[in-house]
Amino acid sequence: MNLIEQISKKKYFYQVSRSFKKYLKRYTRESNLPVSYNTLRHFQNSIPLYDKEGKDTLWETVFYHPSLSGEIHQNLKRVYSLLKSAGHSQAEEHLHIERIDFCVFGNSKPFRVKIVNNYNEVHDYFYIKVADASRICGLELEHLLSPYSISYLVDDDTLVEEHIAGIPGDVFAKDYINRKEFNPKRIAKEFVKFNERCFVRLLGDMRSYNFVFDITQDFDDIQFRIRAIDFDQQCYEGRKNIYLPQFFKENLVFVELVQEHLHPEVILQYQQEERSQIFRRIKSQRHRLRDLRDALLNDELSTPQKIAQLARELSDHYKNEAFMKCKTMGRLMDLHLKELIISDLKQL
Repeated sequence: MNLIEQISKKKYFYQVSRSFKKYLKRYTRESNLPVSYNTLRHFQNSIPLYDKEGKDTLWETVFYHPSLSGEIHQNLKRVYSLLKSAGHSQAEEHLHIERIDFCVFGNSKPFRVKIVNNYNEVHDYFYIKVADASRICGLELEHLLSPYSISYLVDDDTLVEEHIAGIPGDVFAKDYINRKEFNPKRIAKEFVKFNERCFVRLLGDMRSYNFVFDITQDFDDIQFRIRAIDFDQQCYEGRKNIYLPQFFKENLVFVELVQEHLHPEVILQYQQEERSQIFRRIKSQRHRLRDLRDALLNDELSTPQKIAQLARELSDHYKNEAFMKCKTMGRLMDLHLKELIISDLKQL
């Protein structure tokens, strides 16, 4: 059975517990939003959305009854203001909602809102989804343990996420990876580090279309950064390899790049570099991570079967029987990070 077959075709959604809500409120992730996911579901009709080449994007642009449309658009501008500028209403006057799209394909069935600045026509996107505890946990761990900060807000059963800009990994592999100006060793290096970040924080299903490339022109070369954009599979699946992007066939082109351009000792060096960076973030965010751990320690984030399988596989991986005593994903995540800290301290 391959990895794709191992991934749940229909992921359960887990409600945000009372303890997790307290955490979100304490760290200003909770907000009274003027529009909910359920409200947006009441659209009147929709049309398929096609890309510039005329291909179906699997998104549909939705339309609301004229009596509701104006209010919904005004409330969405307010949501964007809360997400981006802590609710300063002056900015809302210069914005308009150009389009609201609904994704019928995929697990979370999100709404994507395109918002435009009236003065310069610069646009941005944000997403409205069902508030799922494991996904929110993924967003929070991305903010705390990755090199990137991320903005999101939660209100009861509604989750609002900022857009993460970049070139989708599958598009990059098809149209960009062989460009002469791109250094393949730098691409390979970043994939090694991304692979390590995903495993350390147990973020699964990082197939190429679930992450993006952020490309930056440095003074003497081009730098590459990979960012996850889908957090549905945070601490959810039972198989350890699902948390390692290197094992997905969709990422084979990046694996081959690593094998061709990086010596095994160099790969180990990059892995250790990334783990050391994560270790530093754990130390600097230790109080917040402790609060997150306490909020999620006993929460239901996956099925008992998946938890038991992951406990077995992590126990084998670390040669640590303590994993077998973990009955929740929160406890597995806590012990998993402790193993990282122990391994990093051994290197000192």
